[in-house]
Amino acid sequence: MAIAIIPARGGSKRIPRKNIRPFCGQPMLAYAIQAALKAGCFSRIVVSTDDLEVADIARQLGADVPFLRQTTLADDHTGTTPVVIDAIQRLEALGIEAERYCCIYATVPLIQADDLKAAYQRLLASQAPFVYTVAEFDFPIQRAVRMDEQSRVTPFWPEQMAKRSQDLEPAYQDAGQFYWGTRAAWLGGISPVGGEGIGHILPRHRVVDIDTPEDWHLAELLYKVLAQDGV
Repeated sequence: MAIAIIPARGGSKRIPRKNIRPFCGQPMLAYAIQAALKAGCFSRIVVSTDDLEVADIARQLGADVPFLRQTTLADDHTGTTPVVIDAIQRLEALGIEAERYCCIYATVPLIQADDLKAAYQRLLASQAPFVYTVAEFDFPIQRAVRMDEQSRVTPFWPEQMAKRSQDLEPAYQDAGQFYWGTRAAWLGGISPVGGEGIGHILPRHRVVDIDTPEDWHLAELLYKVLAQDGV
């Protein structure tokens, strides 16, 4: 079995208390925890937080909070990997160990347990250090343009502009839902998106990055539509 680590600090500037703010009837954090529970891949689901209220809500939702994260690892500049490394080391100091860990972001209301399970199986079947979610860009990146100070627009790759969309190589973005990785990869400080990982493709309609109030509203609309359609 593996361990899920859900980073969920208390602070958030653009959307205050984002990780526990009500989203379609539940605290936002609930969706990550519920998907992890349903996936059945994990011996423990651990929430890493610096905040007592977040910790209390996480426990009520069925997660473990065996420690509180240091405030030095809970600011706007701390990356994901240091937080996961800290959690692994703190857990191992308590005698809690695993060979594989999955970092699940706290603001992923469109996450599905089946994706967690499928990506886990890909990690087990491969020699890759990481498996993480990606989604195809909805427009060919080869046709991207730049704009100067006078608003003049020029293409990044002029030679690509006349090609048909179907003749251009698909490009993918980090979908930002979860990152499966081996213990060695996480503790080695390897970036999950550094070029050695395997992508688990998600449909674009189940990917939304929630950083602003507008993103939040879009995510609610998507969630309601998908829930209505049973997707």
